[in-house]
Amino acid sequence: MRALGMRTALIGLLAMVGAGVAHADSGTIRISVLKGGWFIGASGGSGTLTFHGRQYPLSIGGIDAGLVFGASQTNLSGRVTNIRRPSDVAGVYGAGGAGAAIGVGARAIVLTNEKGAVLQLSGRQTGLMLNADLSGLAISLR
Repeated sequence: MRALGMRTALIGLLAMVGAGVAHADSGTIRISVLKGGWFIGASGGSGTLTFHGRQYPLSIGGIDAGLVFGASQTNLSGRVTNIRRPSDVAGVYGAGGAGAAIGVGARAIVLTNEKGAVLQLSGRQTGLMLNADLSGLAISLR
């Protein structure tokens, strides 16, 4: 009898976990970010999340600390995964990295926020930018 109860509890737990995973969905995202700085940098921009056929406007802001010099504009597009509703995209995304852009260059990045949303983005960066920094990007729904 005890084994039957344990088996029933385990099946129930697996069903709840499976139901939570089954509801995670994905969408597409496009963002445009202007970035500039001298040792400390700032960035800002806008974008659009497309989720279940609807478009949601986004606001983007951020700060960079470390070695930051120059200015650039980056246009990225890609997928956002592991979301259940549009508000799951909102949050703070952190990254550390180093790079340089002179003129036009390619850019690709994968970021995760505190809600588990994963952004897989790629696109073009134009301008003059040299960086070796820690950066944070905040995305909010407008």
